[in-house]
Amino acid sequence: MTNTNIQLTSTISADNKLTVALNNVAMPQPGTEEVVVRIEAAPLNPSDLAIMFSVADMNTATQSGTAQQPVITADVPAKFMPAVKTRVGKAMSVGNEGAGVVVAAGSSPGAQALLGKTVAVIGGGTYQQYVCVHVQSCLELNEGTTAKEGASSFVNPLTALAMVETMRAEGHKAIIHAAAASSLGQMLNRICIADGIDLVNIVRKDEQETLLRNMGAKYVVNSSKESFRSDLIAAIVETGATIAFDPIGGGTLTSDILNCMEAAITHDSTEYNVYGSGTLKQVYIYGALDRGPITLHRNFGFAWNVSGFLLFNALGKLSQETVMAMRKRVAAEITTTFASHYTHEVSLAGALHMESIAAYSKQATGEKYLITPQA
Repeated sequence: MTNTNIQLTSTISADNKLTVALNNVAMPQPGTEEVVVRIEAAPLNPSDLAIMFSVADMNTATQSGTAQQPVITADVPAKFMPAVKTRVGKAMSVGNEGAGVVVAAGSSPGAQALLGKTVAVIGGGTYQQYVCVHVQSCLELNEGTTAKEGASSFVNPLTALAMVETMRAEGHKAIIHAAAASSLGQMLNRICIADGIDLVNIVRKDEQETLLRNMGAKYVVNSSKESFRSDLIAAIVETGATIAFDPIGGGTLTSDILNCMEAAITHDSTEYNVYGSGTLKQVYIYGALDRGPITLHRNFGFAWNVSGFLLFNALGKLSQETVMAMRKRVAAEITTTFASHYTHEVSLAGALHMESIAAYSKQATGEKYLITPQA
Protein backbone atom coordinates (compact mmCIF):
# COMPACT_ATOMS: atom_id res chain seq x y z
CA MET A 1 0.00 0.00 0.00
CA THR A 2 1.02 3.60 -0.56
CA ASN A 3 -0.39 6.93 0.51
CA THR A 4 -0.77 8.06 -3.09
CA ASN A 5 -3.89 7.45 -5.16
CA ILE A 6 -4.61 9.02 -8.54
CA GLN A 7 -8.10 9.05 -10.02
CA LEU A 8 -9.49 10.10 -13.39
CA THR A 9 -12.64 12.21 -13.09
CA SER A 10 -15.05 13.92 -15.47
CA THR A 11 -16.88 17.12 -14.52
CA ILE A 12 -19.42 19.28 -16.32
CA SER A 13 -19.69 22.83 -15.01
CA ALA A 14 -22.63 25.22 -15.09
CA ASP A 15 -20.88 27.28 -17.77
CA ASN A 16 -21.17 24.43 -20.31
CA LYS A 17 -17.64 23.08 -19.94
CA LEU A 18 -16.43 19.50 -19.64
CA THR A 19 -13.21 18.91 -17.72
CA VAL A 20 -11.51 15.52 -17.58
CA ALA A 21 -8.48 15.39 -15.33
CA LEU A 22 -6.35 13.32 -12.97
CA ASN A 23 -6.71 14.10 -9.29
CA ASN A 24 -4.80 13.12 -6.17
CA VAL A 25 -7.39 11.53 -3.90
CA ALA A 26 -7.35 9.84 -0.52
CA MET A 27 -6.35 6.22 -0.22
CA PRO A 28 -9.57 4.27 0.31
CA GLN A 29 -10.18 2.39 3.53
CA PRO A 30 -12.28 -0.78 3.38
CA GLY A 31 -15.44 -1.31 5.40
CA THR A 32 -16.36 -4.64 6.91
CA GLU A 33 -17.54 -6.21 3.63
CA GLU A 34 -15.17 -4.30 1.35
CA VAL A 35 -11.73 -4.73 -0.18
CA VAL A 36 -9.20 -2.34 -1.67
CA VAL A 37 -7.94 -3.43 -5.09
CA ARG A 38 -4.71 -2.21 -6.65
CA ILE A 39 -6.03 -1.74 -10.19
CA GLU A 40 -3.54 -2.98 -12.76
CA ALA A 41 -5.74 -3.08 -15.87
CA ALA A 42 -9.04 -1.48 -16.88
CA PRO A 43 -10.60 -1.57 -20.36
CA LEU A 44 -11.97 1.40 -22.26
CA ASN A 45 -15.55 0.42 -23.11
CA PRO A 46 -18.11 2.55 -24.96
CA SER A 47 -20.06 2.89 -21.72
CA ASP A 48 -16.96 4.40 -20.09
CA LEU A 49 -16.70 7.03 -22.82
CA ALA A 50 -20.32 7.98 -22.17
CA ILE A 51 -19.32 9.05 -18.65
CA MET A 52 -15.90 10.42 -19.53
CA PHE A 53 -16.93 12.71 -22.37
CA SER A 54 -20.72 12.68 -21.96
CA VAL A 55 -22.44 15.00 -24.47
CA ALA A 56 -19.48 17.31 -24.98
CA ASP A 57 -18.47 18.36 -28.48
CA MET A 58 -15.05 16.71 -28.61
CA ASN A 59 -14.22 18.68 -31.76
CA THR A 60 -13.70 21.59 -29.35
CA ALA A 61 -11.47 19.61 -26.99
CA THR A 62 -8.12 21.01 -25.92
CA GLN A 63 -5.34 19.61 -23.75
CA SER A 64 -3.57 21.58 -21.05
CA GLY A 65 -1.72 20.76 -17.84
CA THR A 66 1.41 18.63 -18.04
CA ALA A 67 2.33 15.35 -19.69
CA GLN A 68 1.81 13.51 -16.38
CA GLN A 69 -1.19 15.57 -15.24
CA PRO A 70 -3.05 16.39 -18.47
CA VAL A 71 -6.36 18.22 -18.41
CA ILE A 72 -8.92 17.92 -21.20
CA THR A 73 -11.57 20.59 -21.64
CA ALA A 74 -14.38 20.74 -24.19
CA ASP A 75 -17.61 22.64 -24.80
CA VAL A 76 -20.99 21.15 -24.00
CA PRO A 77 -23.67 22.39 -26.42
CA ALA A 78 -26.35 24.32 -24.54
CA LYS A 79 -29.10 22.11 -25.94
CA PHE A 80 -27.65 19.09 -24.13
CA MET A 81 -27.23 20.71 -20.72
CA PRO A 82 -30.74 19.81 -19.47
CA ALA A 83 -29.94 16.12 -20.07
CA VAL A 84 -26.91 16.28 -17.76
CA LYS A 85 -28.19 18.74 -15.15
CA THR A 86 -27.93 16.18 -12.34
CA ARG A 87 -24.18 15.77 -12.83
CA VAL A 88 -23.32 19.49 -13.13
CA GLY A 89 -20.58 20.41 -10.68
CA LYS A 90 -19.91 16.81 -9.67
CA ALA A 91 -16.59 15.08 -10.32
CA MET A 92 -17.74 11.78 -11.81
CA SER A 93 -15.50 8.75 -11.37
CA VAL A 94 -14.86 6.84 -14.58
CA GLY A 95 -14.24 3.18 -15.38
CA ASN A 96 -16.87 0.45 -15.03
CA GLU A 97 -14.56 -2.53 -14.56
CA GLY A 98 -11.00 -3.64 -14.13
CA ALA A 99 -8.75 -6.10 -12.34
CA GLY A 100 -5.92 -6.19 -9.87
CA VAL A 101 -4.70 -7.51 -6.54
CA VAL A 102 -6.57 -7.10 -3.24
CA VAL A 103 -4.19 -5.20 -0.95
CA ALA A 104 -6.49 -4.47 1.99
CA ALA A 105 -9.64 -6.09 3.27
CA GLY A 106 -12.39 -5.55 5.80
CA SER A 107 -12.92 -7.80 8.77
CA SER A 108 -15.60 -10.08 7.31
CA PRO A 109 -14.58 -13.63 6.33
CA GLY A 110 -15.54 -12.95 2.71
CA ALA A 111 -13.32 -9.89 2.51
CA GLN A 112 -10.40 -11.53 4.31
CA ALA A 113 -10.59 -14.53 1.94
CA LEU A 114 -9.78 -12.24 -0.99
CA LEU A 115 -6.70 -10.63 0.55
CA GLY A 116 -3.75 -11.08 -1.80
CA LYS A 117 -5.96 -12.57 -4.55
CA THR A 118 -6.22 -11.29 -8.13
CA VAL A 119 -9.80 -10.23 -8.76
CA ALA A 120 -11.91 -8.59 -11.43
CA VAL A 121 -14.16 -5.81 -10.15
CA ILE A 122 -17.20 -3.91 -11.34
CA GLY A 123 -19.04 -0.94 -9.94
CA GLY A 124 -17.33 2.17 -11.23
CA GLY A 125 -14.25 4.24 -10.58
CA THR A 126 -11.71 1.76 -11.89
CA TYR A 127 -9.72 4.47 -13.70
CA GLN A 128 -7.68 5.02 -10.57
CA GLN A 129 -4.79 3.29 -8.89
CA TYR A 130 -6.70 1.92 -5.90
CA VAL A 131 -10.43 1.32 -5.63
CA CYS A 132 -12.60 0.18 -2.74
CA VAL A 133 -15.45 -2.19 -3.64
CA HIS A 134 -17.89 -4.52 -1.93
CA VAL A 135 -16.89 -8.18 -1.99
CA GLN A 136 -19.96 -8.97 -4.11
CA SER A 137 -18.54 -6.69 -6.82
CA CYS A 138 -15.45 -8.91 -7.06
CA LEU A 139 -14.86 -11.98 -9.16
CA GLU A 140 -11.94 -14.04 -7.89
CA LEU A 141 -9.88 -15.04 -10.89
CA ASN A 142 -8.55 -18.56 -11.20
CA GLU A 143 -4.96 -19.09 -10.17
CA GLY A 144 -2.63 -18.10 -12.98
CA THR A 145 -5.05 -15.62 -14.58
CA THR A 146 -3.44 -12.19 -14.88
CA ALA A 147 -5.11 -8.85 -14.21
CA LYS A 148 -4.83 -8.00 -17.89
CA GLU A 149 -6.58 -11.23 -18.85
CA GLY A 150 -9.31 -10.61 -16.30
CA ALA A 151 -9.78 -6.87 -16.81
CA SER A 152 -12.85 -7.34 -19.03
CA SER A 153 -14.57 -10.01 -16.97
CA PHE A 154 -17.89 -8.25 -16.52
CA VAL A 155 -19.25 -5.87 -19.16
CA ASN A 156 -18.74 -7.84 -22.38
CA PRO A 157 -18.85 -11.42 -21.02
CA LEU A 158 -21.93 -10.92 -18.86
CA THR A 159 -23.67 -8.91 -21.57
CA ALA A 160 -23.11 -11.71 -24.09
CA LEU A 161 -24.32 -14.33 -21.61
CA ALA A 162 -27.30 -12.16 -20.66
CA MET A 163 -28.29 -11.97 -24.32
CA VAL A 164 -28.38 -15.75 -24.50
CA GLU A 165 -30.31 -16.07 -21.23
CA THR A 166 -32.77 -13.39 -22.38
CA MET A 167 -33.33 -15.31 -25.60
CA ARG A 168 -34.09 -18.44 -23.60
CA ALA A 169 -36.30 -16.70 -21.05
CA GLU A 170 -38.42 -15.04 -23.75
CA GLY A 171 -38.90 -18.20 -25.78
CA HIS A 172 -36.81 -17.37 -28.84
CA LYS A 173 -34.53 -19.96 -30.43
CA ALA A 174 -31.90 -17.98 -32.33
CA ILE A 175 -30.26 -14.55 -32.16
CA ILE A 176 -29.38 -11.77 -34.59
CA HIS A 177 -26.47 -9.55 -33.57
CA ALA A 178 -25.32 -6.35 -35.27
CA ALA A 179 -21.76 -4.97 -35.34
CA ALA A 180 -20.94 -8.59 -34.75
CA ALA A 181 -17.17 -8.48 -35.25
CA SER A 182 -16.69 -6.50 -32.03
CA SER A 183 -15.01 -8.02 -28.98
CA LEU A 184 -18.45 -8.69 -27.52
CA GLY A 185 -19.63 -10.11 -30.83
CA GLN A 186 -16.75 -12.54 -30.96
CA MET A 187 -17.54 -13.68 -27.42
CA LEU A 188 -21.19 -14.16 -28.35
CA ASN A 189 -20.11 -16.29 -31.31
CA ARG A 190 -17.97 -18.52 -29.12
CA ILE A 191 -20.82 -18.92 -26.62
CA CYS A 192 -23.38 -19.77 -29.29
CA ILE A 193 -21.08 -22.24 -31.03
CA ALA A 194 -20.35 -23.97 -27.71
CA ASP A 195 -24.00 -24.00 -26.66
CA GLY A 196 -25.44 -25.01 -30.04
CA ILE A 197 -27.37 -21.77 -30.60
CA ASP A 198 -27.86 -20.36 -34.08
CA LEU A 199 -26.49 -16.81 -34.36
CA VAL A 200 -26.94 -14.50 -37.34
CA ASN A 201 -24.07 -12.00 -37.47
CA ILE A 202 -24.44 -8.64 -39.20
CA VAL A 203 -21.19 -6.93 -40.23
CA ARG A 204 -20.34 -4.16 -42.67
CA LYS A 205 -16.90 -5.10 -44.01
CA ASP A 206 -15.54 -8.09 -45.94
CA GLU A 207 -12.66 -8.56 -43.49
CA GLN A 208 -15.12 -8.73 -40.61
CA GLU A 209 -17.08 -11.40 -42.43
CA THR A 210 -13.87 -13.36 -42.99
CA LEU A 211 -12.88 -12.99 -39.33
CA LEU A 212 -16.15 -14.44 -38.05
CA ARG A 213 -16.29 -17.26 -40.59
CA ASN A 214 -12.73 -18.24 -39.63
CA MET A 215 -13.99 -18.43 -36.03
CA GLY A 216 -16.64 -20.92 -37.11
CA ALA A 217 -19.62 -18.60 -37.54
CA LYS A 218 -22.17 -20.15 -39.89
CA TYR A 219 -24.41 -17.16 -40.57
CA VAL A 220 -22.70 -13.87 -41.48
CA VAL A 221 -24.39 -11.17 -43.57
CA ASN A 222 -22.75 -7.99 -44.80
CA SER A 223 -24.89 -4.85 -44.58
CA SER A 224 -22.77 -3.08 -47.20
CA LYS A 225 -23.71 -5.55 -49.94
CA GLU A 226 -26.67 -5.14 -52.28
CA SER A 227 -27.80 -8.63 -51.31
CA PHE A 228 -27.96 -7.74 -47.60
CA ARG A 229 -31.73 -7.86 -47.28
CA SER A 230 -32.13 -11.16 -49.14
CA ASP A 231 -29.14 -12.66 -47.30
CA LEU A 232 -30.59 -11.66 -43.94
CA ILE A 233 -34.04 -13.02 -44.79
CA ALA A 234 -32.49 -16.33 -45.88
CA ALA A 235 -30.52 -16.59 -42.62
CA ILE A 236 -33.64 -15.85 -40.56
CA VAL A 237 -35.68 -18.42 -42.51
CA GLU A 238 -33.03 -21.04 -41.75
CA THR A 239 -32.53 -20.15 -38.08
CA GLY A 240 -35.96 -18.88 -37.05
CA ALA A 241 -34.36 -15.93 -35.26
CA THR A 242 -36.92 -13.51 -33.79
CA ILE A 243 -34.73 -11.62 -31.30
CA ALA A 244 -31.93 -9.21 -32.17
CA PHE A 245 -29.39 -7.12 -30.27
CA ASP A 246 -28.20 -3.89 -31.88
CA PRO A 247 -25.38 -1.72 -30.46
CA ILE A 248 -25.72 0.86 -33.24
CA GLY A 249 -29.07 2.35 -32.27
CA GLY A 250 -29.55 5.15 -34.78
CA GLY A 251 -30.43 4.83 -38.45
CA THR A 252 -32.50 2.17 -40.17
CA LEU A 253 -30.80 -1.08 -39.18
CA THR A 254 -33.37 -1.88 -36.49
CA SER A 255 -36.09 -1.34 -39.08
CA ASP A 256 -34.27 -3.53 -41.60
CA ILE A 257 -34.00 -6.34 -39.06
CA LEU A 258 -37.69 -6.18 -38.15
CA ASN A 259 -38.75 -6.12 -41.79
CA CYS A 260 -36.53 -9.05 -42.63
CA MET A 261 -37.89 -11.00 -39.65
CA GLU A 262 -41.42 -10.37 -40.88
CA ALA A 263 -40.51 -11.36 -44.45
CA ALA A 264 -38.92 -14.58 -43.19
CA ILE A 265 -41.89 -15.44 -40.98
CA THR A 266 -44.40 -14.89 -43.80
CA HIS A 267 -42.35 -16.20 -46.73
CA ASP A 268 -44.52 -19.31 -47.09
CA SER A 269 -47.78 -17.66 -46.08
CA THR A 270 -50.67 -17.90 -48.53
CA GLU A 271 -53.11 -15.71 -46.61
CA TYR A 272 -53.00 -11.93 -46.31
CA ASN A 273 -53.34 -10.31 -42.90
CA VAL A 274 -53.48 -6.53 -42.70
CA TYR A 275 -51.92 -6.71 -39.20
CA GLY A 276 -48.99 -8.85 -40.29
CA SER A 277 -47.82 -12.04 -38.63
CA GLY A 278 -48.66 -12.80 -35.02
CA THR A 279 -45.09 -13.75 -34.15
CA LEU A 280 -43.40 -11.27 -31.83
CA LYS A 281 -40.29 -9.71 -33.30
CA GLN A 282 -37.98 -8.24 -30.65
CA VAL A 283 -35.02 -5.89 -31.14
CA TYR A 284 -32.99 -4.75 -28.16
CA ILE A 285 -30.76 -1.71 -28.52
CA TYR A 286 -27.82 -1.86 -26.14
CA GLY A 287 -25.51 0.84 -27.47
CA ALA A 288 -25.37 4.16 -29.26
CA LEU A 289 -22.68 3.91 -31.90
CA ASP A 290 -25.05 6.04 -33.98
CA ARG A 291 -26.63 8.72 -31.78
CA GLY A 292 -29.06 9.77 -34.49
CA PRO A 293 -32.79 8.98 -34.53
CA ILE A 294 -33.99 5.40 -34.86
CA THR A 295 -35.93 5.31 -38.12
CA LEU A 296 -38.60 2.64 -38.52
CA HIS A 297 -40.19 1.86 -41.89
CA ARG A 298 -43.15 -0.10 -40.60
CA ASN A 299 -43.71 -3.00 -42.95
CA PHE A 300 -43.48 -5.56 -40.17
CA GLY A 301 -47.03 -5.70 -38.83
CA PHE A 302 -47.98 -5.06 -35.22
CA ALA A 303 -46.31 -7.90 -33.31
CA TRP A 304 -43.01 -6.20 -32.60
CA ASN A 305 -41.06 -4.49 -29.87
CA VAL A 306 -38.02 -2.22 -29.76
CA SER A 307 -36.53 -1.49 -26.36
CA GLY A 308 -33.31 -0.78 -24.54
CA PHE A 309 -31.06 -3.48 -23.12
CA LEU A 310 -28.93 -2.62 -20.11
CA LEU A 311 -26.76 -5.27 -18.49
CA PHE A 312 -27.73 -4.60 -14.88
CA ASN A 313 -31.44 -4.52 -15.72
CA ALA A 314 -31.11 -7.77 -17.65
CA LEU A 315 -29.28 -9.46 -14.79
CA GLY A 316 -31.99 -8.31 -12.42
CA LYS A 317 -34.54 -10.34 -14.38
CA LEU A 318 -32.51 -13.53 -14.00
CA SER A 319 -32.36 -15.82 -10.98
CA GLN A 320 -29.49 -15.56 -8.51
CA GLU A 321 -28.54 -19.11 -9.44
CA THR A 322 -28.30 -18.22 -13.12
CA VAL A 323 -26.21 -15.12 -12.47
CA MET A 324 -23.79 -17.00 -10.22
CA ALA A 325 -23.43 -19.71 -12.87
CA MET A 326 -22.66 -17.01 -15.43
CA ARG A 327 -19.95 -15.50 -13.24
CA LYS A 328 -18.42 -18.92 -12.58
CA ARG A 329 -18.33 -19.65 -16.31
CA VAL A 330 -16.62 -16.33 -17.02
CA ALA A 331 -13.88 -17.06 -14.47
CA ALA A 332 -13.34 -20.55 -15.88
CA GLU A 333 -13.24 -19.41 -19.53
CA ILE A 334 -11.72 -15.93 -19.29
CA THR A 335 -8.72 -16.88 -21.45
CA THR A 336 -10.80 -18.76 -24.04
CA THR A 337 -14.50 -18.04 -24.61
CA PHE A 338 -14.34 -14.64 -22.94
CA ALA A 339 -10.83 -13.59 -23.91
CA SER A 340 -10.35 -9.91 -24.75
CA HIS A 341 -7.55 -8.74 -27.00
CA TYR A 342 -6.16 -5.24 -26.66
CA THR A 343 -4.42 -3.41 -29.44
CA HIS A 344 -3.21 -0.51 -27.30
CA GLU A 345 -2.23 0.06 -23.67
CA VAL A 346 -2.10 3.52 -22.12
CA SER A 347 -1.42 4.92 -18.67
CA LEU A 348 -3.96 7.11 -16.87
CA ALA A 349 -2.10 10.13 -18.19
CA GLY A 350 -1.78 8.62 -21.66
CA ALA A 351 -5.54 8.14 -21.83
CA LEU A 352 -5.90 11.94 -21.65
CA HIS A 353 -3.55 12.77 -24.50
CA MET A 354 -5.34 14.09 -27.55
CA GLU A 355 -3.90 11.51 -29.94
CA SER A 356 -5.15 8.68 -27.74
CA ILE A 357 -8.58 10.26 -27.37
CA ALA A 358 -8.88 10.69 -31.13
CA ALA A 359 -8.07 7.01 -31.62
CA TYR A 360 -10.21 5.29 -29.00
CA SER A 361 -13.17 7.64 -29.49
CA LYS A 362 -13.67 6.11 -32.93
CA GLN A 363 -14.78 2.90 -31.18
CA ALA A 364 -13.46 1.04 -34.20
CA THR A 365 -13.96 -2.71 -34.42
CA GLY A 366 -10.73 -4.50 -33.57
CA GLU A 367 -9.24 -1.47 -31.79
CA LYS A 368 -9.59 -2.01 -28.04
CA TYR A 369 -7.72 0.08 -25.47
CA LEU A 370 -6.55 -0.96 -22.01
CA ILE A 371 -5.65 1.50 -19.25
CA THR A 372 -2.85 0.47 -16.91
CA PRO A 373 -3.20 2.78 -13.86
CA GLN A 374 0.07 1.69 -12.25
CA ALA A 375 2.20 2.62 -15.28
